Amino acid sequence: MNFPHELPPTEPPRAPVVTLVGAGPGHPDLLTVAAVKAIRRATVLLVDDLVGDAVLRYARPSTRIVRVGKRGGCRSTPQAFIERWMIAEARRGERVVRLKGGDPCLFGRAGEERRALEAAGLRVEVVNGITAGIAAATALGVPLTHRDHAHGVIFATGHTRDGAPSPDWRSLATLASQGYTLVIYMGVASAAEIERGLLEVLPAATPVGIVQHASLPQERRVHARLGDLHAALSRHGLASPAIIVVGDVLAAASPHVTAPSAQAGGAAPTPRAGLNPTTAAVQEC
Repeated sequence: MNFPHELPPTEPPRAPVVTLVGAGPGHPDLLTVAAVKAIRRATVLLVDDLVGDAVLRYARPSTRIVRVGKRGGCRSTPQAFIERWMIAEARRGERVVRLKGGDPCLFGRAGEERRALEAAGLRVEVVNGITAGIAAATALGVPLTHRDHAHGVIFATGHTRDGAPSPDWRSLATLASQGYTLVIYMGVASAAEIERGLLEVLPAATPVGIVQHASLPQERRVHARLGDLHAALSRHGLASPAIIVVGDVLAAASPHVTAPSAQAGGAAPTPRAGLNPTTAAVQEC
């Protein structure tokens, strides 16, 4: 029973939210609806290097855009700095979105960031995105699984933390020989090592596909053989960001793949007025 002098119970204030958003492989048409909504709600966007201006045009003119690029082989914004920045902005009442290429939960450090944010008493929401490995396979005209060629897929990185052991390419090659497609991210710099390790198990004639800038107008793709992987990268001048696909599923490649269109699926978003991102850290490659 409530007496006249009693106030109704109130819910405790909810902690601020930080949203980790996957921007997809690059082309703005491949953003999810949830990603577009999150970008439009944001008052502060912390943006990775692989997120292009075409994606940022969905942000409101008043949104503060902070570039916190993280690219292998470059001077990058320290991870601890990014986490502190997100926490500080969220506590100030900003609607903070951490915008990452591909999917934040696949080589996107979402696990580290979620742990830091939750330890600071913040809530975390995740918006998944299309990962570059899937976009690269589509660009090559292949599925990653196929009833006749591959019954599974393995996503691996060719770039590990400094001091950490390299991936066990021989073991991954064994799985590939048993019907798994290998999709290798950040593998250009270590292509010679990857080639040597996989050749311990797989034949040199194993098909390989390489895609640089998957889904973007400047996309480039090359079909090669495993024994020629490193040489093919050098011969064609392919560099990061690139995806390497290895496996018999490439035998099912469609001969009718076309290059992506800058206007695929409709008109590009209206340019964001005054797009002038803040630079959070210098990058030198």
